[in-house]
Amino acid sequence: MITQKHFFGLIGFLFVAAWIAFNFGYAVLCLVGAAVFYFASTFLEGGLDLGELQSRFSSGTGVGSGAGSPPPVRTTRVR
Repeated sequence: MITQKHFFGLIGFLFVAAWIAFNFGYAVLCLVGAAVFYFASTFLEGGLDLGELQSRFSSGTGVGSGAGSPPPVRTTRVR
């Protein structure tokens, strides 16, 4: 059985191998492509709720937004 540590070790190895074989930009492009296809397959399987992700990253008081809005900033006039 492959554990999460083994999986991330394999990903790290493949990233460094791609970095050595090609260059850093192509290695990063491979990671971005893998992430896009991972999220697309998760969405198609129904495991990704876009509404929940939107509420996490919105500035409102949705899930994961912390303690809410910051307090208003006080300004003073210089005379």
